[in-house]
Amino acid sequence: MLDIRFIRDNTELVGEAIKRKRIAVDLNAVLAADLECRELKTAFEQRKAEQNRGSKELGKLDAAARGKALESLKALSEEVRALEQRLVECEARLRTLLLLVPNVLDPAVPEGRDDSENLELRRCGTPRQFEFTPKDHVDLGVSLNILDIERATRIAGSRTYFLKNEGALLELAVLRFALDHMMSKGFSPMLVPHLVRTEAMEGTAYLPGGEEQAYRTQRDDSWLIGTSEVPVTAYRMGEILSYEELPLKMAGLSPCYRREAGTYGKDTRGLYRIHQFQKVEQVVICRADVEESMRWHEAILKNAEELLQALELPYRVVDVCDGDLGRPQVRKFDIETWMPSRNGYGETHSASRFHDYQARRLDIRYRDEQGKVRICHTLNNTVVASPRILIPLLENHQQADGSVVIPAVLRPYMGGQDAIKPR
Repeated sequence: MLDIRFIRDNTELVGEAIKRKRIAVDLNAVLAADLECRELKTAFEQRKAEQNRGSKELGKLDAAARGKALESLKALSEEVRALEQRLVECEARLRTLLLLVPNVLDPAVPEGRDDSENLELRRCGTPRQFEFTPKDHVDLGVSLNILDIERATRIAGSRTYFLKNEGALLELAVLRFALDHMMSKGFSPMLVPHLVRTEAMEGTAYLPGGEEQAYRTQRDDSWLIGTSEVPVTAYRMGEILSYEELPLKMAGLSPCYRREAGTYGKDTRGLYRIHQFQKVEQVVICRADVEESMRWHEAILKNAEELLQALELPYRVVDVCDGDLGRPQVRKFDIETWMPSRNGYGETHSASRFHDYQARRLDIRYRDEQGKVRICHTLNNTVVASPRILIPLLENHQQADGSVVIPAVLRPYMGGQDAIKPR
């Protein structure tokens, strides 16, 4: 959420972000509600001050004058209560509008309509040229007896799966390797709540606007998380940190749940777009310093790239264009990993920088070296998400005999096994 004072002082900049991100927000309504709230607050404070002065003067009046004064104070008290109620309602309406206003853009964000116009920054690794006809990950999974989508669909519906045998072990190996990788970078490992309150979803900017993509419980005001970013970023919600604590570096491991609303008929085969998966997410909470945020953005991107390099997977990094940028991001880099069955790169990581947008909603602050209380900056990036990462792992490392070579860094997590072979 942007500071309303920032919006007042930078109306054109905010209006440009609304236009470039293609988000429907009535900025004039926001400014009108802000003006109304300020006018109501001034009126309330003036009448409240009159009420206080009148109350102090009562003791100096004789009986007759006191009676008239009491009548006036009663009327004034009712007016104060009415103004206070109108102010509370106006501030609630203003906050609702502010939650819809998108974050401003880093000047370097490229222009574009959608993800097809994201700007490629670099490539690492060369897509493999097969000397045989390669299988996709579904056929590999069936032949290796590590994946069963058919039975999962009968039990749980579409976009579901069973991982079994070495498939289950491979996912656990990837997740544990990712967590160990982040611990080597000084990140604290965290297992997090899978159900969170609305405050956490709203605070991380998944609400409002993301209701159709999230699963919500009917009896309780709780949401199943679509990423551990939500509970990890909200972990210090409502607290004032000391500057010595910063930056906070956390890596959350959790199941993730997404409805995938609006994707009917898209990516229906296999493990690319599913309702339930597991992910390790890296989150950084740092000082309110743009340069420091930029350095951390590069650092968390590098962490993910190092993981893909260790898994021996070709990938590319793209700078996400304004038309594909979400409401809260200042800037975002995506990593897309080469998937032979798609004959192209598929998104596997998203590294986002928010400045104080999330922290303002979550009320995460810190006291700086001068003792001034300031709002933190937040960032996050995928470390690894599975089973999507299994698509390039299986497809890129398959052999002519139908086996799949396990990357060397994963073998210690699989008892030294170096390949998955057909059964």
